[in-house]
Amino acid sequence: MTIRIAISDDHPLVLNGMEDLFRLEKDFELVARCANGAETLAAVRRHKPDVVILDIRFPGEDGLEITRKLLAEKLPIRVILYTAEINEDQLMEAVSMGIGGIVLKVMDPRLLVQCVRKVNAGEQWIERSAARKSLEKLLMREAGAREIAFLITPREIAILKMVAQGLRNRQIGEKLFISEGTVKVHMHNIYQKLNVNSRIALLHYVQEKGLV
Repeated sequence: MTIRIAISDDHPLVLNGMEDLFRLEKDFELVARCANGAETLAAVRRHKPDVVILDIRFPGEDGLEITRKLLAEKLPIRVILYTAEINEDQLMEAVSMGIGGIVLKVMDPRLLVQCVRKVNAGEQWIERSAARKSLEKLLMREAGAREIAFLITPREIAILKMVAQGLRNRQIGEKLFISEGTVKVHMHNIYQKLNVNSRIALLHYVQEKGLV
């Protein structure tokens, strides 16, 4: 079965390299090559490839923003990031969005071919050395969020997030349209439920759970 792909990168040498790579494989059909985000969006909407390969770094919109738009349109595609580097926040966002694969350009190009085949088959491929720490932090954050959601109310969670942002009780009250006294009551309840006794201890608790 032929895998229809679109490739996108703002460096012509990289585009040429990817094109040469996939043309050597009999089970691939290159339907579009793009040099920026606008071209990528237009080509994917027009050709509806099975897999889109794009870089994170583009002039203007980055690869994550392009991916977010494509996924929001419910197009029947899978996305692979082929990038020179990816930081922890970007990787966590990519995983959260459901990106199918992440391959670093320093790796053997043949790994990109393997990645496309795996992702097209419904699997996920993320380069281990880039992903391990970020995935651990993501899992810790999700576990921490579930634990806190079990212990305190949605209103208290909203207040907790504002505390983590550095807001004082009066500012929190203004944002939530409640009195400063009501915020203090909520804070007292949060302290009791999470077994902390100060704002600093509360922030340490939130940090340990990976929520900030």
